[in-house]
Amino acid sequence: MDSHILQKGPVIVLLALFCTILWGTAYPAVKIGYELFAIDAADGFGKLLFAGLRFTMAGLMTLAVSVVLQKTLVIPKRQYWGGIAVLGLVQTTGQYIFFYLGLANTTGVKGSILYALATFFVVIFAHFLFPDDKMNLRKILGCCIGFAGVLLITFDGTGLGGGFAWTGEGFIMLSTLSSALGSIISRRVTQGQDPVVVTGYQLTLGGLVLILMGVLGHGHFAAVTAKGIVLLMYMAFLSAAAFTGWTMLLKYNPASKIAVYNFLIPIFGTTFSVLFLGESIFNLRSLLALVLACAGIYIVNKTAESKHTSNGQQHNLSAS
Repeated sequence: MDSHILQKGPVIVLLALFCTILWGTAYPAVKIGYELFAIDAADGFGKLLFAGLRFTMAGLMTLAVSVVLQKTLVIPKRQYWGGIAVLGLVQTTGQYIFFYLGLANTTGVKGSILYALATFFVVIFAHFLFPDDKMNLRKILGCCIGFAGVLLITFDGTGLGGGFAWTGEGFIMLSTLSSALGSIISRRVTQGQDPVVVTGYQLTLGGLVLILMGVLGHGHFAAVTAKGIVLLMYMAFLSAAAFTGWTMLLKYNPASKIAVYNFLIPIFGTTFSVLFLGESIFNLRSLLALVLACAGIYIVNKTAESKHTSNGQQHNLSAS
């Protein structure tokens, strides 16, 4: 049987590259958005309102694309709504409650490096949930090296107070946990469904919950400018495009195989944070942490690639 186009190596790499570049720009964009909308540092509900508007707009954009492609608005069957709702609550609401609040209390550079945790969480979850994706020595080695990089960037040797804050780095870690769970759930939910439609509805539902939380908590924007609106529209676009592309990849490929491309997010996130926020990564600790995080994910990636290549060779031999 011919493989789907989204299972071909070059296509996977290009689409994953596109998604991770967009997600890399989100780190400085969120911080710039706080400034443009003059959201007070203590206004957590204002941050959730900001996030909710972004993802609700992203969901509606995605559904609009679906309508153009399919010439009609697709309404999922009743048996699919539970999975879509859970995906929205985990991958959008849960992930970005912690992301938006956490990023306000840490740097874009550190936040992007910490995102490498998502890869390792997916590998661990896959071990328990998918019989054909078990942990092995190389995966364990890759995870250990990657975690070493995460620990290096969060703990500076002076205790929790110096390099780690639960409302900063801790929340970013919880955000990556939600992201990993979302990847696993997405793999299951999209079976038998259009990934564009699933993405549109889960983003919209998750975004509306964030808006509701922001409104009930009396979150507000102290300023609304043209620049702020343009930035918000861009952030909605990046979410719509990146989540749609990622969901499509997850539908046709093992979760662990796609998750390993998260190593690009620390690279792009730190690069864009340096360019747009003026943050510095040019110190030994940050550079070494980035190298370790990416090296760990590369090792896990090589394991996944070797496994799939081996399976493909066995399949060809049996077919011959």
